[in-house]
Amino acid sequence: MQTHPKNNDLFPTVLASTVHDIKNSLGTLLELVRQTAAKQDGPSAELNQLEFEAARINHSLMQLLVMYKVDSQKFSLDLEECSVIDIIYEAIHQQARLSGLHNIDLQVDCGADVICYCDYPIISNALAAVLNNALRYTHKTVLIAVTEEDGYLTIAIEDDGAGYPPHFLTADLNDTAELDWVSGNTGLGLYFVSVMAGLHKNAGKNGFVRIDNESRLGGARFKLFLP
Repeated sequence: MQTHPKNNDLFPTVLASTVHDIKNSLGTLLELVRQTAAKQDGPSAELNQLEFEAARINHSLMQLLVMYKVDSQKFSLDLEECSVIDIIYEAIHQQARLSGLHNIDLQVDCGADVICYCDYPIISNALAAVLNNALRYTHKTVLIAVTEEDGYLTIAIEDDGAGYPPHFLTADLNDTAELDWVSGNTGLGLYFVSVMAGLHKNAGKNGFVRIDNESRLGGARFKLFLP
């Protein structure tokens, strides 16, 4: 016998299905944009911008689907030993259009032999979301630096922009009630990264994130801590 969701579960289920359909259509649109760009005699700023914006929407839809699965207890991490520099370059690759469009100086400080245990696609996508924000609001330089702090591997993304607004710095990034749904600058991307970090656990420690305006470049600084 076919079962149907309860009324209070119906909207999230329908929303997730709709998001999945939109994501599939957007993937087709992205491929058409890339094919069109390949037929051009030279680079097209308009097509590059279109491809970037479509990819950004696609990334946001992916976050929504993951968060739905987390909320429905249908999500689990696929942990493996990963090269941190590979994770960083995957995040950079996802944002290459934006850094190229804005001529950003993107610097990386990470040893080639640094490893961590994490869900590779989840962490690379999470870092790409933060990097997107840094590339949008920086003036000319973004730094990605990897260190170890108190038994955690930390990945910092720093910029030379104006820094995080005050309401971001004081908000609990794990509490959706503290997100600013009115201004349009919600912090939802940071919430997603914070939730994904918290799902990573090792030796009694949970991953987490911190944000401040203490970047060595003078702007915002995001730090991901992985146990």
